[in-house]
Amino acid sequence: MTTHAHDEEARLAALHSYGVLDGPRPAALDELTRLASSIFDTPMSSVSLIDRDRQWFAGSTGLADAETPRDVSFCAHTLPERRQLVVPDARLDPHFRTYPNVTGDPHIRFYAGSPLVDEDGHALGALCVIDDRPGDLGPRQREALDTLAAQAVGHLSLLRNRLLLAELGDELARATQREEDLIATVSHELRTPVAAIQGYLELLAEEEQLAAYARLVEPIQRNGERLVRMVDHLLTGTRPAHAPTELHRTRVDLAMVVEAAWRACRTLAEQRGVTLSVVPSPVRVDVRADVTQLTHAVQQLVRNAVLFTPAGGDVTVAVSGGPVPTVEVADTGVGVPADELPYVFQRFYRGRHARQQAVPGVGLGLHIARQAATAHGGTVTLSSAGKGTTARLSITA
Repeated sequence: MTTHAHDEEARLAALHSYGVLDGPRPAALDELTRLASSIFDTPMSSVSLIDRDRQWFAGSTGLADAETPRDVSFCAHTLPERRQLVVPDARLDPHFRTYPNVTGDPHIRFYAGSPLVDEDGHALGALCVIDDRPGDLGPRQREALDTLAAQAVGHLSLLRNRLLLAELGDELARATQREEDLIATVSHELRTPVAAIQGYLELLAEEEQLAAYARLVEPIQRNGERLVRMVDHLLTGTRPAHAPTELHRTRVDLAMVVEAAWRACRTLAEQRGVTLSVVPSPVRVDVRADVTQLTHAVQQLVRNAVLFTPAGGDVTVAVSGGPVPTVEVADTGVGVPADELPYVFQRFYRGRHARQQAVPGVGLGLHIARQAATAHGGTVTLSSAGKGTTARLSITA
C-alpha cells in the first residue's frame, strides 16, 4: 500500500470514528451553517465530511441534498494541502466550470471553504459558504471562516467524546445523546421540506413569465424561515436544566459576534422602523467562546430590544474589553417596569406590554441569552429606568 493510500485509509478511519455519517444532522452543526450564511450573506453553507466516494453534509443551510458524489465536491479540494479554498466565480475557473453543480442546480458561482482538521491532524472535510452570485472574501472574512471551521471540529470532537462515554456505559451521556438525536431529527424533519419549498420558490422567482406573482413568493419564503427559527428557539429554550451545556471555545473577535447578530436582526429592525446600529470598537476584543452559542445569545438580546422599541426608535450595540469583555445592547423602547425585572429571565415569561401589544415571541429570548452567558462563566443583566432598556452580556475572556 502506498503512503498516500495509507494516509487516506487513516483519514477515513478517523472520519468514521466520529459516528456522524448517515445519522441525524447534529443541531449544533446546522446552527453553525446558518450562522455562516448570516455572516457571509450567502444563501447556502455546509459542514461537509468527505467520505471515500461521497460528500456528506453534517450540517447545511439552503442545500436540499443530504450528500453528493465526491467527484463534484469543492470541499474535497481543501484536503490535500489543508488550507482555505476561495473560488470567486466557478464559471471562470478551469477546474470547476464544468461541474454539474455549476452548470446546473444550485448554480454555484462563489465558493469559500476552510478545512476541518482534527486534533490528530486528519482532514475530515470543510466548512463552506456558497452563493449563486460571484463574490470574494477580505482578510477578516477569511479569518472568520477559519474560526467557524475550528468550531465545527470542536463540535465533532464533543460528539465523539459523548459517543465514547456512552459506549463505556455513562447513562448521562446516553440521555444527552438521545436528546440531541431527538432535536436533530425534529429539526431535520422540519427543515428538509422547508428547504425544498424555498428552493422551488427561488426557481419560480427566476421565471420571467411569473414576475407578476413575485410579491407572493417573498412572504412564503420569509415565513418558512420564521418557522424554522421558531422551532430552533423552542428546542434551545426548553433544554432540560440538568442537561449540561457543552461548549467548544475558539478564540474569536467579539466584533464578529456582534456583526453576525446585527445581520440576523437587521431585516426585523427595518420592518419595524427601528434604527439598529453597531458602535465601532476602538480596540479588538478577543474572547474564547463557543461562537454559535455566544452569537445566538447576543442575537436574542438585540432582537428583544428591537421588538420592544417603537418605530422611529434606536437600538445600539457596543463592545467593551475591560475589565471583563462585554456586549451592551441599549434601546429607546418602552422599558421594563420595576416589578417585572425580577422575572424577565424566567422561561416563557411575558410582561404586560408583550401581552397587551401582542409582541412576537414566546418569552424565551432572555432565558436563552442567560443560559449561554452562564455556560461561558459570565452573566446577563438588564436595567431599565422608565423608558429604554440596557442589556449587558459579559463573559470570561
